This record gives sequence, structure tokens and C-alpha cells, in this order.
Amino acid sequence: MVDEVAEVLATEDEIAARVAALAAEIERDYAGRDLLLVGVLNGAATVTVDLARALHRHVEITWMGITSYGAGPGGSGAVRLRKDIDVDVAGRDVLVVDGVIDTGLTAAWLMTNLRARGPASLEFCGLFRKPGAQALPVPIRYVGFDVPAGVVVGYGLDYQGRYRNLRCCARLAPHVYEPAPLRVSATGG
Repeated sequence: MVDEVAEVLATEDEIAARVAALAAEIERDYAGRDLLLVGVLNGAATVTVDLARALHRHVEITWMGITSYGAGPGGSGAVRLRKDIDVDVAGRDVLVVDGVIDTGLTAAWLMTNLRARGPASLEFCGLFRKPGAQALPVPIRYVGFDVPAGVVVGYGLDYQGRYRNLRCCARLAPHVYEPAPLRVSATGG
């Protein structure tokens, strides 16, 4: 896989340290309150579990499966719910955990959907954020790392179902996802 990675954006140790720091911040903000984590499948499974393990409190976890459709590696256009949460969020303190915030489309959809269910509070945590790519302004309370444009993989994030098992976060090399240029041969006659 080495030739498929353009650059490592965050090492395994850097991610672990940042998740621990986010957990400490969340502990302070939610002191004395019950917290429900809503992990966004599939990309946030790793960070949701690691964040929950870094918290020194009881925490409940539920999952939503979201698909964002569109052409190309960035996707985008329509959001579809593939798996809904299995708990009632009414009157609860809810923290949505996502792996990467790109255009903001999925984050905006999630916040609107969950807000309509009447939580006591609703905040968003994204481990990775592409600040220049956000088309929809969504307030992200907790951000792990800002990352550059491009296809970001590893630590649960994938490209076409691959790379989730990388322990780091990396920008995928463009030759992996961009079509190969057409070669035109000149023939004499």
C-alpha cells in the first residue's frame, strides 16, 4: 500500500493523543450529565469506540448508517439513511461522532434529522475536517485534525471499501482514484 499513499496526515500515536485530548474536553463539557454517542457508520466506527474507551464515565453508543451519493471520490448530492439509531434521543445529551467532515452535507443532514427528535443538547465531533471543502456551514464542536483536500483514508476511513485498516490517516495518491490519461499514439502513413 505504500505506493498508494501520497502522505501521512496523522500517525497512529498522534491520533491516539488527539482522541484522548478530545475525550478530556468532552468530559469537562458534559460533567454530571449522561452522554449518548451516535457513531456514523462505517467511517466513524474506529474513532467512536476509541473515544468511548478514552472517556472515564458511563457512555451509551448507538449507530447511524448514512450514505452520501454522487460521482467521484468526494461524493455528494443526496443523503440516504441506511441504518437508524435504536434508542430514543428525546431529552438526552447527544454527541454525533463522524470520521471526516468534507462538504458538510452528511453532517447537516444528521443534525437536522436528530434535532427533530428533541434531544436536550446536540453537538458534533469530527476527527478529520477538510475546512476548504465545506459547502454547508455546520457547527462542529469538537475537531480532531484539519486535513487538506483529497481522498483521506485510514483509521476507519475508506476508498471503495479499502484502507480502513490503516492505523494512520493518509491522503491517498491521486493515481489510485483518478482515471489514467488516454494515450494517443501517432502513426505514420
